[in-house]
Amino acid sequence: MRGVKTAVHGDVAPGFDGVARAFEANFRRRGEVGASVCVFHRGRLVVDLWGGLADVATKRPWERDTVSVLFSSTKGLAALTALRLVEAGRLDYDAPVARYWPEFAQRGKDAITVRTLLNHRAGLSAIDRPIALSDLEDPERVARVIEAQAPMWAPGTDQGYGAIAWGLYVGELVRRVTGRRLGRVFDDLVARPLGLADDLWIGSPEAAEPRVARLYPADTWVRLTRILPRLLTGLTHEGRVYRAVARGNTPTARALMNPPELGPAGITAYDTRRVRAMDLPFGGGVGNARGLATAYAALLGVGGPELPRLARAEAVAAIHPRQSWTERDRVLLKPLGFSQGFIKDELHLFSPHPEAFGHPGAGGGLGWADPVAGVAIGYVMNRMDFRIRSPRALALAHAVHAALRVGADVVPSRA
Repeated sequence: MRGVKTAVHGDVAPGFDGVARAFEANFRRRGEVGASVCVFHRGRLVVDLWGGLADVATKRPWERDTVSVLFSSTKGLAALTALRLVEAGRLDYDAPVARYWPEFAQRGKDAITVRTLLNHRAGLSAIDRPIALSDLEDPERVARVIEAQAPMWAPGTDQGYGAIAWGLYVGELVRRVTGRRLGRVFDDLVARPLGLADDLWIGSPEAAEPRVARLYPADTWVRLTRILPRLLTGLTHEGRVYRAVARGNTPTARALMNPPELGPAGITAYDTRRVRAMDLPFGGGVGNARGLATAYAALLGVGGPELPRLARAEAVAAIHPRQSWTERDRVLLKPLGFSQGFIKDELHLFSPHPEAFGHPGAGGGLGWADPVAGVAIGYVMNRMDFRIRSPRALALAHAVHAALRVGADVVPSRA
């Protein structure tokens, strides 16, 4: 499937036209099907664009209120929920997880702190016991399985991205603290205070279904010409990940393939009402770019007077340093870091500032905050990219920072 020729709709401030051009180029040159991008800068909404198709077969257009699956951008929302609980005094980053969840202490996990868990340093990147998709609908059953898991390495000594397991552990931790599933807590502590109850969910309602975009994986030609060579050579980050998955019993395969229905080949599962309704903090969020950008803008305090701040300035400043960093994450096999559950990525990717943080998702989506630049970015799409960091998301992020370097204005105009 080729990209879609489309008109771009929405608003862009003078000086941020380069973001609009990058967004349009994603459709013309980079295979975009449907997408939205939103940017806040120092108190103003400066980019709010959407275009393309939500459903190719029916020609349903991507509208202002179209939403799509967020994949691992959901983890940033889960980390934000944990931060809100810390701010409320109900959770302590440096307390043992077992303080809130005594059964967690099994098999050498008694000293693991909330911070260690959030920063993917607990050695809990994978679950050894097979999990079925149906298990994820029963939090008690999941809790019994993950409580019995032993760390893959000595907790605190190394880092490995918990693609699925991280969300299971963090979701259960929040449930132990609050008595409710994480998606409900997110709705109460983040979405509703920001006016996003109809735009951003972890476990979306039935009423949102007509607005959900259909997902499109990389097509056969891309798989043959782009993915297969990477698999054979293993010379790129993606190639190393593909080869590790193909080999089977590696940390990468174990982290990505349980349950198998939601692994790298499981895009079709996320295209179902059943999965979208689940409370899956590792990747089941549903929303649009405006929702993601608004959440990060409210966290930074750059959303304007209408948006309440979600945390004290000093609490946000604590996220700025890399609390964890490795040149080779045990699962993603690339340089990567974390701070209180938010990703700290390489500086040539989404931001030139080491203080920046957020969370990308599989396929290319992104929620990102740069406290130095005073910028919050959201990008959501339905055409899945096969790379760990999508060139479409990178083009948009680079265009935002290029606009800031030349001193963009902040007065909205029509795209």
